[in-house]
Amino acid sequence: MKTFIVPTDFSETARNAAIYAVQIAAAVQDSTIILYNVFEKDGDNAASTKETVEMSMESIKTEMLEYNNAAVINCVAEQNNSLLDSLTNFAIDKDADLIIMGITESNRMEQMLVGSNTLEMVNRNVCPVIIVPPHSRFKGIKKILLASDFKDVENSMPAKSIQTLLSLFNSDVHVVNVDSDHFVELTKEYKEEKAKMELILEGHNTEYSFIRQYDFIEAIGQFAADQDIDMIMTLPRKHSILSKMFVTSTTKKLAYQSELAIVAIHQ
Repeated sequence: MKTFIVPTDFSETARNAAIYAVQIAAAVQDSTIILYNVFEKDGDNAASTKETVEMSMESIKTEMLEYNNAAVINCVAEQNNSLLDSLTNFAIDKDADLIIMGITESNRMEQMLVGSNTLEMVNRNVCPVIIVPPHSRFKGIKKILLASDFKDVENSMPAKSIQTLLSLFNSDVHVVNVDSDHFVELTKEYKEEKAKMELILEGHNTEYSFIRQYDFIEAIGQFAADQDIDMIMTLPRKHSILSKMFVTSTTKKLAYQSELAIVAIHQ
């Protein structure tokens, strides 16, 4: 049984992520969605607050079932002052396979707060995190773009997690490397790392692209558009690639305006 946790704060952003998640579940056999909310105690009215939260969650669940009426959806509301701590502990306890979260674009402050929470959840390395941009619409996950720097592939790539996720969706894989020093012929070092990558991705329909360009984000975005990619997979190292994807102006364009979800698998 696969377990997908979908945090919600009842915002439009969270609703969009929930709709995306239930459509993922339709493509994955034996999967369960846990709609999850953390609420703070409101004076002496904790019981009343929880009841209100649970009613709101049932409303979201009803809407989710319109997109996949066979989905198994459970609702869990917990009282705590820290969403991240609660979500981390809950995901570990449930041995979650995925956390599916949204990001907001309503204003700069909310972008900073929600983006920070999302990045921190990725960095806690509990399980893969799918980040659903506000304009993202599920259309299947047939093609996944795997962004790689091709450095120390054997030791730096979480092979088991990558294989598990690719098998979950049975997707084609486009491995993309962006480097300003690429020429017509790959260097010996790149060929050696590519051979190691091929072993890790054995069994999946895989294509490799080496792009000579200075702007990583622009190159990835253009490739994704040209190849009709459905999801981008990143392997963040100490905030590296993923941080760039949420901080730079090009990243905002990709994360807040793109229709592509991003799955982050921590190394």
